[in-house]
Amino acid sequence: MNRNTLPFIALASSMTLWSCVSAPKALSPNAKASLDIPARYDATEPPVPEIAENLLTIFPDAKLKNYINKALYNNPDLRSSAARLEEAGFNTRRAQAGLSPTVDATGAGASSRSNPTGLSTIETERYTAQLDARWELDVWGRIRAGISASASDQSAAAADYASARQSIAAQTAQAYFELLRASSLLDLAQRRLVSFQKTYDLVNRRFEAGTADLGALDLARTDIENTRSLVAQSKDTRDQAARRLATLTGAYPTNSASATVWPSLARNVRPNIPSTLLMKRPDIDAAYQRIRAADSRVTVAHAELYPDFTLTASFGQQSNMLKKLADSNFNAWSLLADISGPLIDGGSRKAELGAANARAKRALADYQSIVLNAFSEVENALGSETYLRQQYSATSKALKAAQSAENRSLRSYDSGLINILDLLEVQRRTFATEESLINIRSLRYQNRVSLALALGKAI
Repeated sequence: MNRNTLPFIALASSMTLWSCVSAPKALSPNAKASLDIPARYDATEPPVPEIAENLLTIFPDAKLKNYINKALYNNPDLRSSAARLEEAGFNTRRAQAGLSPTVDATGAGASSRSNPTGLSTIETERYTAQLDARWELDVWGRIRAGISASASDQSAAAADYASARQSIAAQTAQAYFELLRASSLLDLAQRRLVSFQKTYDLVNRRFEAGTADLGALDLARTDIENTRSLVAQSKDTRDQAARRLATLTGAYPTNSASATVWPSLARNVRPNIPSTLLMKRPDIDAAYQRIRAADSRVTVAHAELYPDFTLTASFGQQSNMLKKLADSNFNAWSLLADISGPLIDGGSRKAELGAANARAKRALADYQSIVLNAFSEVENALGSETYLRQQYSATSKALKAAQSAENRSLRSYDSGLINILDLLEVQRRTFATEESLINIRSLRYQNRVSLALALGKAI
């Protein structure tokens, strides 16, 4: 066999290796078609009268908006997401550099001294300068596919950042309403303590008048001490809620944050139709961009089976005087075209192609999971909107009835018509009902925030 034919045989073998493997089909074009999207949300009902575009306009509360704006500017998790987006931009620029030639410059200097056979000393100097250029021809589109993958990664990072902004805004709003709930429960506990103290004073007057026994007095005192314990617990809960809100805004977690007035619930967000969720939710967009990135990396893995074509060039100059190296006339140059391809690699490249295709399938499955979870979040929030409204209405009526019963029981006890156990039971029921009303109100506000976030309309 002629030795000159060996490179061509190796190249032919390499071409046979990659030509037998076809590129898997891209999954991103049919990602949305793989989902069963209904024409309307199952739990959709007519919205409340006034419609807002996003979370910042749902609640007319200047203090809440101030906390949200602080969180969007100072939250460290959000700054971390912004840094990841910045990094993705540089990665894209680095991938784009693969289409351009690279040029390296090298320089060297050497000095020698010799004294042959006792003659005078001979000193020599030698300086060299060289430019090396290399350019890979993207014949099979491997570099372009890598750039596409990096660009999709950058788009996914941008969507992640948008999703993080929405999440931080929603978390801040929910933390604010949790602080409102904790503050309302603390106020209720303090009013409860005052009420039980009045009941104790009433029982004590009857005890001193001889119409009540010591057991009734002890029962009234028991409720007072239990309520003092509840006040301490409520203060701790309120302080923790304030610290969480401060932490979300990027501030030191003190308990100085305050929230006292529940904003109006007259506004809501429009659910639109389910298909719009694919465009509104940034986390869905991020998942879709990751499918595109995975598809591009399948193309990269497939192109790795092809031979590489590279042009290299070197330009240099040598001189025994350093100043002559500044001349632009190179006295040595070379130009080389190189072709190299995989011949025997133990199936490594084919395995990488299979792994890349599997990662693309996983990205598609992740996308479908995120979309289904998004639909679930919207349906749950819409359904809870209805049921929480019904709960709030029924509990409000129950509280009015309990307060009326308490007023009658106080008069009846003062008149000796009922005993202390009946009075204390009525009072406990009244405060328990009001506590339930506060919790349901908080859930309504929290759910309103969850609905805005689920629809991609937090900000």
